[in-house]
Amino acid sequence: MTSREKRRASLEHTLQQLRDVTNSTALSKASIIVDASKYIEELKQKIEGLNSELGIAESSTTSQIDELPMVIVKTLKKGFLINVLLEKNCPGMLVSILEAFEELGLDVLDARVSCEDSFQLEAIGRECHKKDSVDAQVVKQAVLRAIKNED
Repeated sequence: MTSREKRRASLEHTLQQLRDVTNSTALSKASIIVDASKYIEELKQKIEGLNSELGIAESSTTSQIDELPMVIVKTLKKGFLINVLLEKNCPGMLVSILEAFEELGLDVLDARVSCEDSFQLEAIGRECHKKDSVDAQVVKQAVLRAIKNED
């Protein structure tokens, strides 16, 4: 197979993936791309709607500031979604939490952290080895211990 044929096959495969993701029935490249751009716009509108809902939720949680630290751990298909919110940031807080993940055998697949004034962490963790199964409550307790040790 020549280089040109490989590129063409790769492009066709990518276009087919794009059709699958966007539920497009188009056959031409241009139509597939138009459908994809419409799909992206729909996703943007959904995000705006969710963000506005979140804005309402955030305004109601400001009264819950006294309940900090807030640690929420949700079980995903293959891991956990971990959210941590602290009123103030302490040096070493992120390191302590990441060490707690490591002790549990969790690999951090994705994370967003803000350490400006308050401390906010959203991380996706997955068990890297299955010596002992870890559940959401175990992860939450480990994070709370890491926070307590840093205070």
